[in-house]
Amino acid sequence: MAQFPLETIRHSAAHVMAAAVQELYPDVKFDIGPATADGFYYDFDIATTLNNEDLVKIEAKMEEIAKAHLPFTCTEMTREEAQKFFEERGQNYKLERLADIPDGAPITFYQCGNFIDLCRGPHVDNTIQIGAFKLMNVAGSYYRGDAKNKMLQRIYGVAFADKKELKAYLNRLEEAKKRDHRKLGKELDLFSISQTVGPGLVLWHPRGAYIRNVIETFWRKEHLDHGYELLYTPHIGRSQLWETSGHLDFYKEGMYAPMEIDETHYYAKPMNCPFHIEIYKSGLRSYRDLPCRWAELGTVYRYEESGALNGLFRVRGFTQDDAHIICTKEQIMDEIKEVLQFCLFIWKTFGFTEIQAYLSTRPKKEKNGKEKAVGDPELWKTATESLENAIKASGLDYQVDEGGGAFYGPKIDLKIKDALGREWQTSTIQFDFNLPERFDLHYIGADGQQHQPYMVHRALFGSLERFFGILIEHYAGAFPLWLSPDQVRLIPITDRQHEYCLEAQKELRKAGFRVSVDLRSESMGAKIKDARGMRIPVMAVVGDKEMENKTFAVRTRREDQLGEMDLETFVKKLNSELENRF
Repeated sequence: MAQFPLETIRHSAAHVMAAAVQELYPDVKFDIGPATADGFYYDFDIATTLNNEDLVKIEAKMEEIAKAHLPFTCTEMTREEAQKFFEERGQNYKLERLADIPDGAPITFYQCGNFIDLCRGPHVDNTIQIGAFKLMNVAGSYYRGDAKNKMLQRIYGVAFADKKELKAYLNRLEEAKKRDHRKLGKELDLFSISQTVGPGLVLWHPRGAYIRNVIETFWRKEHLDHGYELLYTPHIGRSQLWETSGHLDFYKEGMYAPMEIDETHYYAKPMNCPFHIEIYKSGLRSYRDLPCRWAELGTVYRYEESGALNGLFRVRGFTQDDAHIICTKEQIMDEIKEVLQFCLFIWKTFGFTEIQAYLSTRPKKEKNGKEKAVGDPELWKTATESLENAIKASGLDYQVDEGGGAFYGPKIDLKIKDALGREWQTSTIQFDFNLPERFDLHYIGADGQQHQPYMVHRALFGSLERFFGILIEHYAGAFPLWLSPDQVRLIPITDRQHEYCLEAQKELRKAGFRVSVDLRSESMGAKIKDARGMRIPVMAVVGDKEMENKTFAVRTRREDQLGEMDLETFVKKLNSELENRF
């Protein structure tokens, strides 16, 4: 059997699904059915509202079509022939998609059994070659993604080369469900989102706040050690600030409505950078003052459609670990290298070792020759070379996204892989040639003349909320000792050991550990089960023997028995674990 790329297999599976839907629902109208990262989908206009039982029927029909060894055949039509074809069948969505094809471009159709689709291909040769597939769910999808258009029904499926790969993928999905940060956030009492407070606004509970405090303390210490200075800025700003920055021109739909104060409009900040720029402009800067490395854990507010909100991953209020570097041309290379190494150190500290870099370069000109980017091309060249050299020096694998940079500068994006092999967009190192011009930033050079500085936006985590969600799922809630809200749970077997455990708790807290004591009238087995359920890393059981010997019977949440230890040995063991962080 010929081997085909997964994308080809998945796109072919979408056609087979459409063929199955056509057989079961003859009046269906079709839109598009592309391959996706894991599978495929197809958008349908069907009078019947589909449910899971319908998906079972469609999948069974797909199996029947696949086993029929039907060939995929390609036919080219003229625009007139294609238009007549769709008009006769009442396929109005396909007529509109046909109009999107530029004049002179080939118009090709692929046929699989009785189903014929407007498509560029390629496809497998025969339906038996689409491998293993499964339909996952059905959801609403506006035609062309516009809420003003009709809501279609989108069926999602996954497809792989064989059943073994499909089974492995489905197992990963099951594991991902167990690790879902929304589920674990509730079970472990870490955070909540209240409809009374507002969608997309996160409430950090004490246990979640413990972890956030550890992260923030670590973040601040490392930034100070790396030569950054810390800033604090307001949550709102006057409209003039956002007019100058360009946010009201280009980003207003993502901002909250203004509030009127003293006959002036104020906006909740969607970003921190204009405030940092105003601090820079508060005094005359010399080249001797540069670089400025300014960092802030700044809470910002962005309006997201309610349907886009997703636990901690997509919220309306979040804290960015934001930083801006303002420096000279001569300093930029070393600054970028240092930032990238800092990013790698941070991610490895939190247990992420698989990291991929993506370099986005200057957007290409429009067909009419108009520039799609601001700033001197020579500045872009220098900035892009700085980013690429920094990646090469780090030894990271990277891909270049030609023309994929924002209009205001090239950037590096880092993506990490979690315990399930899922890739997450995290750190960004972004040049900005727009804001220095808009705010007229300058410094006095060694020649006594004014020069415009380079400016770099830099985020490590992206946002604390999203990063926390990633952490929860990466560790399945079982955080390493240094991050755990409860590091040690003391478990007295009977009431007789309560006083001993409470005294031990005081001593361990003095030594810097987060310790709780289970004083409930439950069995030792029940207490251990509860502690493991709360993912507490270390449990110390105390019975009459341990109390008499002034020791603890120490075990881990993985059920490793570490033996009997006195307080001094126990503290040394915990400190040794903390030094390694894992």
